[in-house]
Amino acid sequence: MTDPASLKNKVALIVGGAGGIGAATARRFAEGGARVVITHRGGRDKAASANALLTTFASGQHAAFEADVAETATLIALREAVAARYGRLDILVNTAGFTKPVPHADLDALDDELIDRMFEVNWRGQFATIRSFAPLLKASGDGLIVSVSSIAGSTGLGSSIAYCATKAGIDVMTKSLAQALAPQVRVLAVAPGVVDTGFVPGRGADFNEKTSATTPLKRVATADDVAAAILSCATHLTFSTGTTIVVDGGRSL
Repeated sequence: MTDPASLKNKVALIVGGAGGIGAATARRFAEGGARVVITHRGGRDKAASANALLTTFASGQHAAFEADVAETATLIALREAVAARYGRLDILVNTAGFTKPVPHADLDALDDELIDRMFEVNWRGQFATIRSFAPLLKASGDGLIVSVSSIAGSTGLGSSIAYCATKAGIDVMTKSLAQALAPQVRVLAVAPGVVDTGFVPGRGADFNEKTSATTPLKRVATADDVAAAILSCATHLTFSTGTTIVVDGGRSL
């Protein structure tokens, strides 16, 4: 067996890396030797939390910057900051997302404003981030993009119909961009099922227990389960592109 691809000296940007799956992913990459950049939303408290997270990582030249995927101007500013500090970008991981539970049968509750916000953050935001950083990733010559999708994009079951649609859009975008950005950049997505984080408002231990009982591996994912899959995209799945990797304990079977 050959050694996995080394992350030493590579620069990895984890958008939405200040919490949940993003934080677990950032930690994995830092432990692997990468120089890690994480983003956070505006506000002194969010900046302090992001910088506190960086202090827990393995030693290295890590950084935290403010950015909002729904505001392209902040993404361009982020690109300039990354280029100025590191001069390169090798890996982009899109973990930023948003949801609000709406019963699928309650069509009126899924109003235009919520639909627009869902697509603005979950689909357009991820595309805008990729569009902003594509030049740096191409210049790397061995760039990688990993977007966090969901099995909701293929099962049609999730926190809302709009959420399912945005994740299906990420899966298709992954296929399209894998062709458009090859061979300099590989593009993959990772699709979890239920993850034990606070991402979905109102879901707690009771929901996780019920879900575990109906999942073949009898538990829900941890943020680190998903982070391990994302890391594998960089270190082991080096001849894969344009596909979505399911990390759901068999829930979608």
